[in-house]
Amino acid sequence: MNKYKKLVFNTGIFAIGTFGSKILVFLLTRLYAHNIDPENNGVKELLETTLLLLQPVFTFALQEYLIRFGLDKEYDKREVFTTSGAITMIGMLIMAFTVPFLRVIPALDYLRGYTVLFILYVAMSSIRMLCQNFVRARDMVKLFSIDGILATLTFFIFNVIFIPWMHMGVKGFLLAVILSDGCSALFLFIAARLKEFAGAEYFNRALGREMMHFAMPLIPTIVMWAITSLSDRMFIKQMHSDYHELGKGAVAIYGFANKIPNLISLVSTIFFQAWSMSAITENASADRNKFYEKVYSAYEAIMFMAAAGLLLIVKPVTAFLVPSDKHAEYADVYIYTPVLIVAVVFMCFNQFLGSIYSATKHSKNSFWTAFVACAVNIPMNYFLIPAWGIQGAAVATFLSYVICFWARIIDARYYVPFRFDAVKSLVNTGILLIMSVLIIGSPKFGGVFVFLLFAVIMVMNYQAIIDTAKKLLKR
Repeated sequence: MNKYKKLVFNTGIFAIGTFGSKILVFLLTRLYAHNIDPENNGVKELLETTLLLLQPVFTFALQEYLIRFGLDKEYDKREVFTTSGAITMIGMLIMAFTVPFLRVIPALDYLRGYTVLFILYVAMSSIRMLCQNFVRARDMVKLFSIDGILATLTFFIFNVIFIPWMHMGVKGFLLAVILSDGCSALFLFIAARLKEFAGAEYFNRALGREMMHFAMPLIPTIVMWAITSLSDRMFIKQMHSDYHELGKGAVAIYGFANKIPNLISLVSTIFFQAWSMSAITENASADRNKFYEKVYSAYEAIMFMAAAGLLLIVKPVTAFLVPSDKHAEYADVYIYTPVLIVAVVFMCFNQFLGSIYSATKHSKNSFWTAFVACAVNIPMNYFLIPAWGIQGAAVATFLSYVICFWARIIDARYYVPFRFDAVKSLVNTGILLIMSVLIIGSPKFGGVFVFLLFAVIMVMNYQAIIDTAKKLLKR
């Protein structure tokens, strides 16, 4: 199977296992809005984002080095799995001793009352990540997808049991994740026969050092992305504004506003699970640069088109997923969503370009480009949130992702020099931002102009997808 068809095949398999299940999880947003009040939803958002911050630190960027070394045929997969497992277990022990001390920090006071559950939440999520990524590294994409479906079903069932039925609120959410991840890890361990790859005799200290050498620049990279996300919520929670209401309730509104853009992220995640494998396995191929050019061109087109389509329906989708009948505050969620949709598009582009650094083992470049994003995000939050409230956090996120993108599109192409149409990218971005302003401002006949701009995006971008499809058919 050639590289293009394999990429499409893997993307299709991941889509089967991911799309339906992720939509089901996405619909849980409605359950949370109905059954958890805004302040506790804010706590839930902060706990989820804190996981994203702590997990790469205490797993030493497991998700990055395991897939990179697991796919590389030069390394014994038994040594990769056993050594990765040992590193993960050590990290979880350190994490368990560290988290209780974090809750005394005033800004992290939301950890109080959830410390034990949060430790289990991070640990079980990390163990599942270990099993998942190793299964993917073995090219067992069908099993990976089946696990995605089963894990989502168990997560949905546990949420229904613990939240609307047992009224356990945030604790119910944490229990649902812990039990679902535990079931997933056990299923993968048995179905993929991971026991055959685990054993003290397979532990390789030299390989561990090589993994850490590769992962060390990526840990602060992933952490900085998490800080970019967490800082939005922390500033909204902690800061005071004379013009806008902030606090934990505002964190919940911002969190719900981020759920809608996750539909864009969902499309990207399905593709990226397959792409990250192709990027590594095709890194040494003769036509690598052309491969990147074709794939990126189609990927960019799909992202811009998906964003325009989501902006077109953002109001009714938000009203359905985040009903405001019980909590009137949620009626304004859609106002903060458009800018975040455009921001997520650039987050996805950054993820794609980051795969170049992983494939070519230039992880330090991934670090400094992510540092640029973090360096922009934090001061922008500080200045914009008091003046613009939640919208200030959305704008800060957008600016940080865009600046990181332009840094990466310039730098990454030194290692994989593929052609990129900068003018087309700028025009697409400008149109999406105009659509966002029209949705937020709601002027007379604004809906008509939003639809016309949506049509322009479709016309501008469909050809790149057609060209890639033709190339596939020829092969």
